[in-house]
Amino acid sequence: MSIEPGLFVGIGLVPAYMLGTFPSAVLVARSKGVDITAVGSGNPGASNVARTLGTRWGVMVFALDGMKGAIPALVGLLAGSRPAAYVLVAAAIVGHMYPITRRFQGGKGVATLAGAMIALHPISSAVLLVVWYLVRRLTRTASLASLVIAAALPIGVGFERSHAWEVLATIGLSLLVMLRHVDNIKRLLSGHELSARHASRVGHGR
Repeated sequence: MSIEPGLFVGIGLVPAYMLGTFPSAVLVARSKGVDITAVGSGNPGASNVARTLGTRWGVMVFALDGMKGAIPALVGLLAGSRPAAYVLVAAAIVGHMYPITRRFQGGKGVATLAGAMIALHPISSAVLLVVWYLVRRLTRTASLASLVIAAALPIGVGFERSHAWEVLATIGLSLLVMLRHVDNIKRLLSGHELSARHASRVGHGR
């Protein structure tokens, strides 16, 4: 099946954005009686949920947020247009980061980008997930692990011998995610970034 890419994107852009706004972390934490935006780092994402409620709940949020990226990517692929898939993924990531339903206060987009890349570039994504886990385990700093894989993503896509535009597209998506980590980058450079261990003490709410 093939659909005119411009028309397809025009139809799918708003639904993809709205899908991105689905508040996975907020709802999972609320089900446990916790306001995730008021504990730990305050970020409504998988890492903060894992530190606050436990690993299994963090994994659940990661999977839900990942689906917000995977669904538009797969829809674009099924429609026969990889460029459209990337545009819809970008809309979903923006929706996750800047949800109109929550005064544009959302997450940092790592899991949503990961879900999209698992659909678009499964081999690179599998390797990068292992890299994320190893960096996270060694440094106990989730933000550093996220920044490492965001920076490495375009390299991995390039090694797959993808088209140049896909490498450029992943650079754009990675920069979008890194933009939401500006405060983390500043703290990392100053040596004041919270480690996962310290953050768990600050935001403990199990």
